[in-house]
Amino acid sequence: MGTILFGGVTGPVLLLLGLTTTDGASASMLLNLEAVFTLLLAWFVFSEHVDKRLIMGAFAIVAGAVLLSWQGRLGKAGLGVGLIALACLAWGIDNNLTRKISAVAPFVLASIKGQVAGSVNAVLAFIMGSDVPDIIPFAGAMVLGFVSYGFGLVLFILALRHLGTARTGAYYGTALFIGALAATVIFGDTITPILVIAGVLMAFGTWLHLSERHAHDHQHDLLDHTHRHIHDEHHQHLHGTDDPKEESHSHAHPHLPLKHVHAHWPDIHHRHRHN
Repeated sequence: MGTILFGGVTGPVLLLLGLTTTDGASASMLLNLEAVFTLLLAWFVFSEHVDKRLIMGAFAIVAGAVLLSWQGRLGKAGLGVGLIALACLAWGIDNNLTRKISAVAPFVLASIKGQVAGSVNAVLAFIMGSDVPDIIPFAGAMVLGFVSYGFGLVLFILALRHLGTARTGAYYGTALFIGALAATVIFGDTITPILVIAGVLMAFGTWLHLSERHAHDHQHDLLDHTHRHIHDEHHQHLHGTDDPKEESHSHAHPHLPLKHVHAHWPDIHHRHRHN
């Protein structure tokens, strides 16, 4: 319920309220706070491993996003700015909470979040006086929402499962660059120096993350769960004679206690706390 409350209801409502008194340029800049809040919460509250290399990489990615969203000016600071910042904080909390349940089938989790959050927001919209939209723009919004929010959320959950919250939140910041690059290909927009610089910053930040090597002696406690996997060092259970053994497959399986050392990210099997 927490992830639906913060990510599906509180965040969107605060954003829409903030947009009523904030210009688009300022709002676009402020939305980069989501990645910052996500990383800080993962580090200080949820004890995910974050080192100098990761912070530098996240800073480079966010700097690239800020550069892309910069339009040469800042709007007036006011209540709307605070509301949008709080919306980003709500989404940062949601990202960290979603990571804790990312072992759930992503399509199921995305469907539940979308249906519950969508229903609540629709009720709030009608209470605030909104009318039923025309069928054509409504259908277009549904298709756009399915692709950008629904399918995007499924991929985001999978990333949380394999990369952890801080890294996923940082990579999410590359969306602005991907959108701007797509616009140059689809709509023929000009490749500007700002786009090139932002791309270099984001590529550098991503390289810092991908080249990270975090290894130490760590303990795996007894755990039973279900998710798609192959038989690697963390999945050594037996199957019946007719079950798949080498290819990727999904079923309920136990993880016996194990202590070992190897390079790892804070994925679904490495959520131990760090000092």
